[in-house]
Amino acid sequence: MGIEARTSGRAAAEQALAEVYHASYRRLVTQLYAFTTDLTEAQDVVQEAFARALARPRALADIDAPEAWLRTVAVNLVRRRWRRRQILAGILRKERPVQQLVAEAPGPERSDVRAALTELPRPYREVIVLHYFADLPVDEVAGILDIPVGTVKSRLSRGRAALAARLDGYPTEVAHA
Repeated sequence: MGIEARTSGRAAAEQALAEVYHASYRRLVTQLYAFTTDLTEAQDVVQEAFARALARPRALADIDAPEAWLRTVAVNLVRRRWRRRQILAGILRKERPVQQLVAEAPGPERSDVRAALTELPRPYREVIVLHYFADLPVDEVAGILDIPVGTVKSRLSRGRAALAARLDGYPTEVAHA
């Protein structure tokens, strides 16, 4: 394959990636924001997922579901960051006590659902966000998080119950289609 053909193929792959970016960036950031409850982190991991796609030889041209691939990469990046923070926090606790910081009072942009999500244990929040906010089927959530389908179902059930306890007026059972 000549240089011109490779350059043309690369340009087409980058154009396709640009189209995916414009079609799905906001949706991915929204999903990752619900997942992390931190808008800056959500934007960072989505941007990094796109950068990783751009670094691939054919960008996303060889991927059947580019948005799903990007979501999986972004979720894995978040989870890796969380693991690193836990390790760092453990190291800091061993060296010296870490001073507790006082969080600012919630502003008007913070909804009751977002606040309730932040109170959930991370495993419950992960499955709830991916299933309900990203609208992914249970088996796809299991694949992204690399856990059994039964675990996803269990976490969804417990997460819904925990959310219902935190949110007045919301039903505790969800109808399944």
